[in-house]
Amino acid sequence: MKQLASGRISENIAVAGNYMYPCYVVGGGGRNLMIEAGLNLMGPLYVKSIEEILGDRGLLSYLFLTHSHYDHLGSVHYLKRLIPGLVVGAHERVAGLLRKESVLAMMNRLSDVQRLLMRDIAGDEDLVIRQTDIGLTLKEGDVIDLGGLSCRVYEVPGHTRDSLAYSIPEIDALFTGEAAGVPQGMDDHTPQVGFLASYEDYLTSLEKLMSLSPRILCLGHAFVFTGEDAAKYLRASYAATFEYRSLIERYLEEADGDVEKAIETMAVKEYDEKGTIRQERNAYLTNLSAQVRLIAGMKGR
Repeated sequence: MKQLASGRISENIAVAGNYMYPCYVVGGGGRNLMIEAGLNLMGPLYVKSIEEILGDRGLLSYLFLTHSHYDHLGSVHYLKRLIPGLVVGAHERVAGLLRKESVLAMMNRLSDVQRLLMRDIAGDEDLVIRQTDIGLTLKEGDVIDLGGLSCRVYEVPGHTRDSLAYSIPEIDALFTGEAAGVPQGMDDHTPQVGFLASYEDYLTSLEKLMSLSPRILCLGHAFVFTGEDAAKYLRASYAATFEYRSLIERYLEEADGDVEKAIETMAVKEYDEKGTIRQERNAYLTNLSAQVRLIAGMKGR
């Protein structure tokens, strides 16, 4: 089943925030974990959701980040400030980035683009992304005991170099961030391919995720898949990655290898004219540029 990332997903999993920027609260037997920190401007809504789900925000023990993009770690400083005992876990590279003022300034600029849209949620709160210490550096093979449930860590680079996925094997749940892309929309099952750092690593990471055979698949934006559709989506995302590479190569050939021309033409044809991609255009262009350059670089090897 494909559903919006909203409300309660299972007995142990509920969504904080909204389906566009979901954070997943996993209830263990003694410790509770939230995966993703979403958009900074949604911080107050995350706190409200945590209180509704757990009864007391102080009962949230862990906050694990999937990767270093501003819309996946944005509220980490705000949540840490309001929940002092919260232990934040992430890849070591994320820990370094959250100490760099230049990186934080860029993240705040990107999030401010959405401030008007989020004004009813953000209000007058101080939601600036600031330096935050990562209390728990996570890596492949780490296992965190939640009491009755365990969280297993997998390194899944490709979307970013610091992407992590988290598995709760006792309930066959998998949280991928954007390591497996996201569907284009509710009625469109074609995955939007998300390699930005490495095409080869992205495919290898998808193979790792497929090997876990989840029955609950929680994506970084918008959607959750359950039952047989969870593994089916991962297979579709894997196949779509090859198809997307071929599409980019076609545009590069038509542009005689001119990367800028290929990007410009592809944006018009695939985004403007088709109108099926839900992502904001500037964000789409940023990602498209990275992807076309990666594939162009592979052709030159």
